[in-house]
Amino acid sequence: MSTSSSAPFTPEEIAAEGLKPEEYVEIVQRLGRHPNKAELGMFGVMWSEHCCYKNSRPLLKQFPTQGDRILVGPGENAGVVDLGDGLQLAFKIESHNHPSAVEPFQGAATGVGGILRDIFTMGARPIALLNSLRFGSLEDAKTRRLFSGVVSGISHYGNCVGVPTVGGEVYFDPAYSENPLVNVMALGLMETPEIVTSGAVGIGNPVLYVGSTTGRDGMGGASFASAELSDQSMDDRPAVQVGDPFLEKSLIEACLEAFKTGAVVAAQDMGAAGITCSTSEMAAKGGVGIELDLDKIPVRETGMVPYEYLLSESQERMLFVAYKGREQELIDIFHRWGLHAVVAGTVIEEPIVRILFQGGVAAEIPATALADNTPIYHRELLTQAPEYARLAWEWTSDRLPSFTSAGIEIQDRSLTWNEILLTLLDTPTIASKRWVYRQYDHQVQNNTVIVPGGADAAVVRVRPLEPSPNHPVNEGNNKGVAATVDCNARYVYLDPYEGAKAVVAEAARNLSCVGAEPLAVTDNLNFGSPEKPVGYWQLANACRGIAEACRELGTPVTGGNVSLYNETVDADGNPQPIYPTPVVGMVGLIPDITRVCSQAWQAEGDLIYLLGRRLDSPEGVTLGASEYLSAIHGIVAGKPPIVDFDLERRVQAACREGIRQGWIRSAHDCAEGGVAIALSEACITSNLGAEIYLELPPKPSLRWDSIFFGEGGARILVSVVQEHQAIWESYLKEQLEDCWEKMGRVGKPDSELRVFTAQSQALIDVSIKKMGDAYHYAIQRRLTI
Repeated sequence: MSTSSSAPFTPEEIAAEGLKPEEYVEIVQRLGRHPNKAELGMFGVMWSEHCCYKNSRPLLKQFPTQGDRILVGPGENAGVVDLGDGLQLAFKIESHNHPSAVEPFQGAATGVGGILRDIFTMGARPIALLNSLRFGSLEDAKTRRLFSGVVSGISHYGNCVGVPTVGGEVYFDPAYSENPLVNVMALGLMETPEIVTSGAVGIGNPVLYVGSTTGRDGMGGASFASAELSDQSMDDRPAVQVGDPFLEKSLIEACLEAFKTGAVVAAQDMGAAGITCSTSEMAAKGGVGIELDLDKIPVRETGMVPYEYLLSESQERMLFVAYKGREQELIDIFHRWGLHAVVAGTVIEEPIVRILFQGGVAAEIPATALADNTPIYHRELLTQAPEYARLAWEWTSDRLPSFTSAGIEIQDRSLTWNEILLTLLDTPTIASKRWVYRQYDHQVQNNTVIVPGGADAAVVRVRPLEPSPNHPVNEGNNKGVAATVDCNARYVYLDPYEGAKAVVAEAARNLSCVGAEPLAVTDNLNFGSPEKPVGYWQLANACRGIAEACRELGTPVTGGNVSLYNETVDADGNPQPIYPTPVVGMVGLIPDITRVCSQAWQAEGDLIYLLGRRLDSPEGVTLGASEYLSAIHGIVAGKPPIVDFDLERRVQAACREGIRQGWIRSAHDCAEGGVAIALSEACITSNLGAEIYLELPPKPSLRWDSIFFGEGGARILVSVVQEHQAIWESYLKEQLEDCWEKMGRVGKPDSELRVFTAQSQALIDVSIKKMGDAYHYAIQRRLTI
């Protein structure tokens, strides 16, 4: 069937909706006719990658999704896990990358609003936010503008809506210079007797539109999010939504109150694709149809046509299916909160989405054609790694300059280990993110146990706001949840399979460092174009790595988000993809919030141990793909460390047990920058020094830079009070055999980090003040250029 002569749309008009010519043919076949303009727009947004995952869905099927604690897995607005004692946690991560690149403040702010709606749509009260951010180099003025705007947008919305932003991560790399990543994760505590789902049921039941008004903002945002950014993307500002956090706060309270009446059958947030998505998904999931009258929709602009109603992504809107006869009860609740609420439609038997406008039918499409029966592309996977990866894997540390115990020669310049350590602490990716999180209200709701910057994961007390059948308020309840977002994208770029496994392992390790048992995962897959062989190779192998790691560590995936086409097209038309960035959000259970750990040393004289791979271990620790190799030598090459799941499980279990027994007083994952950076951060955050003695055998193959700054998994730095030394070491011998070592002891306040050889030769000797100045002000200094 041709799309040219008989089609009422030109190829350019079809492409403008984000549709391919062959997809238009599919639309005509499914409808048995050509679509009208409104219907074409509906297919354009619902068949976008952002909504239907047409390139990634086959890959996502390999993720483990079931477990003892999983109550709701993929397919709903958010995943839900069982915390025990009637407590249930909803959580999800979403991206708002392209809107943030075009309009950083509103793009980031509405990203926060959208993920919060995913949480309270389930019947959960939002209790915490985290974010995972990527930007280009801060030396670039545009990056500084994007960075400042995104952080301001996140803080504005989160602070105003009253949900604490308790953690996150920020990376800087030129790979993200024109395409920043803004991933937001939210957690909520179930407050309704039953989990609210989105499938419409009950023929004749009324469909309610609730919340804010509909305007022309956010038009076609889902299609916009599924295309590469270009010089013309600034013209797509209407595709960026505008949020109102104060209205969203009212919407949270009104929705939770409405859900508790038992009058709501199903609920769906109007996020990407707005009315189109909410009507088609609710109908398809329930196996029914929905008839909706656009004349009933509250609007903020005049003269809107069906195309605009259906594709608008105006914020703070929801669609409910109510039990017939109880609609007024719900309408009264929303009016009391100062919000719109109208009966705009009906559940019908025929499984279609029928849109009415001014007395006629504006659109009529089978619900499954929009929501379920969408195009799926099975791409061909490269039979061998692409050239860039094969060349990078040829790199070995033998290519680095010679070194001595004093330092290393780089381009005719001698650098001491002290200088290298301070340079790494001043690197924005490693440095303190204090400038960021000080703009966030992380204490609102008064449940934050560990504040940002204090530990490897956020910790929040789970305290129900009021009694309910699910969770009677119990003063003796000391449970908490820990949450983290993680991804070392350089690892994934250099080896998507091993790098993605390392992402999951690090997330679990960060939770273990605060004493939490890892429970489940939500993932945000940020990649370039899957239509390019290299892009699909990265995506497919990363998904395989995530799936394997989640099975190995017992952390099922409850849902997430896929953000593809993260590429910037330069003025010459050449696409520049970002690093493949599969962000893993992971939640964990803390049985007793009085037994948690921060990364800071606690007292002078405490003993310092390294759990996991020893400093002289040639296995599993590498300079390849490291922050040291990139920041000091300007090289992005080598292979990332190989994940040893057996050792990961044992190291993490040992750390959790040590915390619960009260033996461990601080714990910190050795990640970017290796052991030296982990030691420095523990000193800086506690203002206590450390004296480290390296009992290393004389091996010619051992490089000092690898010992200090080499990176590898399954390594946790802990401090233990001296009186527990005997029982602690006995436990380590049993649990970890020889995969641990005693490194030294915590020093005096306002002193130094000192690293000595077995012969008492000082290799590193830096004051806490110098380290702190480099670490705390690295980002701030670059923003005042």
